[in-house]
Amino acid sequence: MSSTQLFEHARTFIYRNARLLDRQRFAYWFEGGSKDSVLEALAAYQNEDGGFGHALEPDIRCPQSQPVPTEQALIIIDELEAYDTKLIDGIIRYLKSITLPEGGLPLAFRSLMAYPHAPWWITEKDDVPNLNPTGHILGLLMKHPRWAEWEQEEWVQRNLRFVWQAMKKPEPGEYHEGVQWISFLEHATVTPQTLLAKEKLDAWLSKDGVIERDPYAEGYVQKVLDWVAAPDSYAAKFVLQAELDGHLDAMIKQQSEDGGWLISFPAASPLGELEWRGALTVERLKTLRAFGKL
Repeated sequence: MSSTQLFEHARTFIYRNARLLDRQRFAYWFEGGSKDSVLEALAAYQNEDGGFGHALEPDIRCPQSQPVPTEQALIIIDELEAYDTKLIDGIIRYLKSITLPEGGLPLAFRSLMAYPHAPWWITEKDDVPNLNPTGHILGLLMKHPRWAEWEQEEWVQRNLRFVWQAMKKPEPGEYHEGVQWISFLEHATVTPQTLLAKEKLDAWLSKDGVIERDPYAEGYVQKVLDWVAAPDSYAAKFVLQAELDGHLDAMIKQQSEDGGWLISFPAASPLGELEWRGALTVERLKTLRAFGKL
């Protein structure tokens, strides 16, 4: 299949199956669509408290605001470099309201338990801080032009202290925690503390099994292109060009007959699976283009 055929096949899948948000993201990245159209679709997931819910994270089906869907909203805002969006004011208000007394954000709130959710989204308390998503959220805020305005606020300082304390451990525990380290350390001010944490992160990323080198490995594993979605990704220095080429070739071959890409985990519902696949297909196309395959 040629790159043109691959793209058209994926385009058909997206317009046939993806949610409006990911159709607008696709249009923005590949068809000259506008940022405003993406942001308008994203705004439908924002609640009055400023946080995001309504299954923006497809495995959390509750309407109430949750930390991880709010993190995902920030990721979309960041990919658009939409730093002037009014959505940010609500997000800051929400993050301030859910920052715990000793710092840190919870991974999830119990409100999700009253609605369909993936089996791993189980929480018994609302007041347990977690590096996931606190580190990534702070990293995304550090990239924002208004960071200097927020940095000295007391709630931000609490979260910063929590993250630094969490990163005193020898290494991240798994992929989702590693992503938090990367996002935070990429954008934190360079200090001896930052350099020491990066040394621990780099040693961990170099270990066998952290980055899955087999492009055809099955199950819920994080392969080379999950870590290195673009040439400037932090983990790119831990991957050989031959490995990148092999994973890119495999990604192309793994496009499904319907034009989309499959997820590697069980979804919360058939609709949730399609929502994940639509978002993933946009990401796969972005990665293929970033490496010159489209």
